Parts: sequence; C-alpha cells; structure tokens
Amino acid sequence: MRLDGVRVLDLTRLLPGPYATQLLADAGADVVKIEDTDAGDYARHMPPTTDDGVGAVFDAVNRGKRSVAVDLKHEEGRAAFYELVADADVVVESFRPGVTDRLGVDHETLTDHRKDLVYCSLTGYGQSGPYADRAGHDLNYVGLAGLLDMTREGAEETPRLPGYQVADMAGGLLAAFSVCSALLSRELGNTGGEYLDVALTDAVVSFSQAVAPAALGDGDPRPGETPLTGRYPWYDVYETADGRYVTLGALEPRFWTTFCEAVDRPDLVGAHMTDDSAELAALRAELTELFRSRTREEWAELAADADAALGAVYTPMEALEHPQIETRGYVERGGGTPRVGLPLCGSDRPAGADGGPPGHGEHTDEVLTAAGLSATEVERLREAGVVS
Repeated sequence: MRLDGVRVLDLTRLLPGPYATQLLADAGADVVKIEDTDAGDYARHMPPTTDDGVGAVFDAVNRGKRSVAVDLKHEEGRAAFYELVADADVVVESFRPGVTDRLGVDHETLTDHRKDLVYCSLTGYGQSGPYADRAGHDLNYVGLAGLLDMTREGAEETPRLPGYQVADMAGGLLAAFSVCSALLSRELGNTGGEYLDVALTDAVVSFSQAVAPAALGDGDPRPGETPLTGRYPWYDVYETADGRYVTLGALEPRFWTTFCEAVDRPDLVGAHMTDDSAELAALRAELTELFRSRTREEWAELAADADAALGAVYTPMEALEHPQIETRGYVERGGGTPRVGLPLCGSDRPAGADGGPPGHGEHTDEVLTAAGLSATEVERLREAGVVS
C-alpha cells in the first residue's frame, strides 16, 4: 500500500476525519490540512497536551501533514482553495450536511475544478435519513448502532462506555478504505471521480455481523445471552488471584480440551457446548474459582505453552509495551511524541508520515505559491485576513 504522489485536501477536524487522513498520510499521501484562519482544528488546544503544549489527540492524528490556513467564507479564500483542488486527488470533509454547499466547497462545485476528484464526506449519521442533521459524538453513534446495549453482562445492568472511541475510529478507517477503493477504481478506469458518503454509525452497524442475523430474524439479541457476549463460560473474562483479568476464548473443542488438560481438569471437557442452564452455571462457578487460584502472569505463562485461546487483559500502557505489539513495528517512539503509527505489515510497508503535526498555517505560503499564486498575492491575502 503506497500512496506516494496522491494529494489529499483535508477539511476535517477533531478525531474521525484526521484519523482517516492520517492513515493516508502514513501510507505516503501528501495530506494538506485546510484550517480556518482563527483557531484552526479545535483538537490543537484540547487537553491532555504533549510536552510541546499541543493537544495529544491532534498530535496523534496529524503527523506529517501540511497546514494551510484560509478563510473559505471569503470569496478570495475559496478561489485560493479552488487552485489547490485543481491539483488534488482527494478531498475529505466532515461538516454537517449542507455546510459545504454554503461554503462553496461541495462535491459538485469542486468537480468543476477537478473532474476526476475523489470526494469523501465523513459524518456521524450520513447524508441521508432523519438523523442526518443531528449533532453527535462517538457515544451517540454506538448507542444508535446497537453496540452500547451489548457492552454489559446482562440487560439489568447499565450499558458501559467503551474504552476507545469505536465509531470515530471505525468510521475513519472506513473512510480511508473508501478513498483508497475509489482511487483504485479511478486508476483501473472503472470510474472517474467519485462521491463517498461515509457515516460513523454505519461503520459500527457493519460490526454487528455476529448478531445481525438474529436481530433481522425473530429475536433481539440480548447482552450476556449470545455466544460471544457471555452466554458460555468458555468464552469469557475471569478475575485472577491478584485482581487482574484473563480472557478465555475456547470456542473450538480442541482449544477447550487443551485448556482442560493444561489445568488438570479433564473432567470438564464433556461440558463444552452444553446448553443446559444448570451445567453452564456450575461450569462458570468452577472456572471462576479456578482462575482465582493463579495470578494474571501465571496464567499468561500457561497460555504461552498451551494452545488454548487463553490470554491476559492488559492496560493500554502494558499493551503498547507488550513484545507482541512491539514486534509488529507500528508503535513509534522516536522523533517527538510517541504514537501508534500505521498498523500494516507487508512486503512493501510504507515508511509512515515524516515529522510531527504542523503548526497552524505553517505551510500556507509554501502550498499556495506551489499552486500558482505569487508571493505578492499571498501576502495581500494575508493582510486582508483571508489566509494566515
């Protein structure tokens, strides 16, 4: 996956859109971040901050991009932006539906300046439907998508907030995939430019494949009652002797048999895949007691020798320092604030975006003059407050 030579104009802010374009930047694309002339991307100033005073989220998803600060509400600002569009391959925006029309940077307008433009709109609910104009954040999207309901052990509990922004990241990933697919389609001659309508909520709904057949049939899956949400004790999370946790995912008979043999409990092998409620309750009680007999690390050591789909639960810090994650090579610790880079491994792995996040408007002169504006014109626009 190499996107060298692809230019992306990034009109997005905060997390989902910048994450999408960060993936493209890490794959080699030239991502030009278009910001307003006032504060720019809100995430620049959101806590927590890095040692340099930059918002940590902004730092994480804007590495190696270039920043142009231009007022798109001003006629001359739009004209300057159109010059950039003429030499761009992709535009990604995350405004609410209708905003790009008012700004004059909508898909139809921009294709007058680049016929084969790939234009991606990334929003919470998409461009259509009764929720299209609603404000929202990750929690709202996972709530609508059905995920939040399934984050608890049983329907009597309150749904639990996911530890990561699932919709934001899933939507950003789907947007990056859609852009790459559209670029490939254009390259193959299947299409010219394309308009892409990507919704964060849709991305999470797409994750429901394991429960969707029942939900679309004659039953509504309930938390704690499906095979992958706690119904079966051989696929669950257990507390250890030191108050930590381990995961057991022995869905397949061979994994379950291996686990039972490893813990010297061959008497439990026959209980696998039972649907008898009494047997399930008894087995869960046995496993709860069993897992509390050793520490998390002792279970991790056993998991290393027994091919039983057994593993430890780690904190984010522990995960990022784990040998398995380190070996994969996408956690970047040198050259500024550490971050999680492009999680792709292959025969021609991109080097990743070079450098840290751009300063607000840091590349305004460089990008606009390369697009054909003279230094005098850029300075005049700056004095008029159109660029900064």
